[in-house]
Formats: sequence, structure tokens, C-alpha cells
Amino acid sequence: MTDDRKHLTRRAILAQGASATGLAAMAITMPGMALAQNFPRRPVTLVVMYAAGGGTDAIMRKLADEMARAQGWTINVVNKPGAVGGVATQYVSAARPDGYTLLGAANYNRFVRVLGHADFVPWQDWLPMKAADAPASWSVRADSPFQTMEDVIEEAKANPGKLTISTSGTGGVWHEVSLIIANMAGIEMKYVPYKGGKPATLAGLQGETDVAGGGLHEHIDLIRSGELRNLCHASTSDITLDDGKVLPSIGGIIPEAQKILPVGATYNFMVPRNLPPEVLQQLADAFRAAATSDGFKEMMEQNFFQPGLLVGEEADRQGALMETITADIFNKNQDAIGAEVRTAEELGLPAPEDFDSWWPPQGYTPPPIS
Repeated sequence: MTDDRKHLTRRAILAQGASATGLAAMAITMPGMALAQNFPRRPVTLVVMYAAGGGTDAIMRKLADEMARAQGWTINVVNKPGAVGGVATQYVSAARPDGYTLLGAANYNRFVRVLGHADFVPWQDWLPMKAADAPASWSVRADSPFQTMEDVIEEAKANPGKLTISTSGTGGVWHEVSLIIANMAGIEMKYVPYKGGKPATLAGLQGETDVAGGGLHEHIDLIRSGELRNLCHASTSDITLDDGKVLPSIGGIIPEAQKILPVGATYNFMVPRNLPPEVLQQLADAFRAAATSDGFKEMMEQNFFQPGLLVGEEADRQGALMETITADIFNKNQDAIGAEVRTAEELGLPAPEDFDSWWPPQGYTPPPIS
């Protein structure tokens, strides 16, 4: 072999080595890009924080189905209820941050930190993606003496703590919203817990409580049939049914409430914020497509859920606002919650009336998605 050929061969080997080294360096310095280009290479698992058969489970499974259908992905859904979402949250937190384990959540996962089940900040350490709302509802039996919400307010002010309202459980979302509404109305109620929204609705229907608390989606069929009369709901405006019946928004009864509406249950994917930005973007795009699909819209209409797509800083802001309200209302009603509640100061949150001037808080970074 000539010297020239030896030099050529040596140069080729060195060049190949440099190329390989460069590719390796790219893989090390840009792991997110490499991961995103191949994501997902295996099935994704969506861990739902509440039991099968409930509203959260139904919404999450439909979103997963629409996402898988549109993207060609495989998404497995599992339920891990407990500790108002704490069990599922800890499970997903312990998983590798690669986008293959997601949290099917409700209510921006805002109860776990307030009740001391976790220390993470749900709207800062996680990326919430909201698909829909289920506004709260107060209804009474058709033969109830209370014709309007104003009647209930008048009676409750005359006899504090006498009127009863059913809830889906102490410290749950329908209990919280009932506390919020009562607090804004300046009244005291007696809260009777049941194991879920449906049993709470039936309790009101059967006369076990004066008022049935819960979600509008749980009351609507009985309202349409005339068995329940809706006193108010926590959507942004009055709702007119096909038969002309008008369901009044609490915002029209208590103007102060308008600034926090809609309030009730919300349904969110929660994604660890430390995923590679490219994977976060893919998940956000797939979520948007699922939440705006015809199949998901049809499911919402059938069950009287309401569209409420939020992704990015808007979702973070709403999540922080809801957590601020939860901390405030739970601390004001410590006896009704029956558990130790962390204060807004401990959580680094403002008072609800100071939220607009507080947001965004120091150190907050918007999510790296378009």
C-alpha cells in the first residue's frame, strides 16, 4: 500500500470516528430531539386518579380513545384512586419522565397540596391541559317550597345551619363549590356527605336533604323530566333548555361570583413539566386534537359537560386561581373539612382578591409549548 493510500485510509477512519463522535455528542446534548422524533415507540399509559365509572374516568377514557385514533398511538388507561388524587399522582411522579406515563386528573389536582398530600405545585411542576368543565348545580325536588335560590338564601339567613345540602364527600369538589356559593351568599348550610355525585343527587331527590348538590351533568336528566328544579348552577351564564326552561347562573344572582365562573369539576391531563419540550409539544398537540374532535364533542353534549379547552399559560393561571380559592375556602371552613388544611401563606399563594395583581408569581416560567 502506498503512503498516499495509507494517509487516505487513516483520514477516512478519523473522519468516520469524528462523525460517530459528533452523532454521539448530538444524542447526548439533544436527547429531547432524539426522543421526540421517535415518540411514542411503545404504548402510553394514562393513570386516572378516580375510580372507573365516574365523570373523570369517562372523560379521560374518551380523550385517550380520540387521541389514539387520531395519532395512531396505543394508550392504556388504568385507575388508581385514593387521597383525592394523591395515589395516582405519586405513581406518575415516580415514573421515568419520558412522556409514556401521564396523569388523568380532575380539578387541576388542586386538593392534594392544600390537604398536605403532596408538596409539588400542580400548575408549575406539572403541565395541565384542560378539556372540559362540569359546572356545579343546586337543585330541589319539584314539590320543594323553595322556588328560587333567593328563597334558599332568605331561609338560610333566618335559620343559620338548619338547611341541608348533599355533597359527593367531605373535602371533594362539590363540597368545596357548595362552601364557595354559601360563603358568597353569606349563609350557613349543613353539608351531608355521600359517596359520589350520583348518590348525592338521589339524596336530594328522595328528600333526605333540602337541596341536592352536585354537578349539572348529574342533575340535568332529572331537571328535564321535572323531578328536580334547578335553583342555580356555576356556569358563566344562564342556560336555556330545548323546552324553554331557563337554568339560572349563580353569577346573575350573586354578581361577586361572576369573576370565578365557571366553577365546578374540571378535567385535565397532567404532564410532568420536566419532559423534553419537543415531547411536551407533541402531547399538547395530540390533546388539542382529541379535545376538539367530533367524537369528544358529542360525548360532552350527551352528558351535559361543557367545552373548556385550555393549554399553556392560560391553563396554569386557572389552575393557580382554583388552588388559591381552595386554600381560602377550606381554611375558612376548617371544621367542615375535618382535616388539617395548609394555609395560603404556607403554599405561597395570595388571597383570592389579590390574585390578579399576584399573577404571574416570581419564578414562574410559561410552559415551552406553542
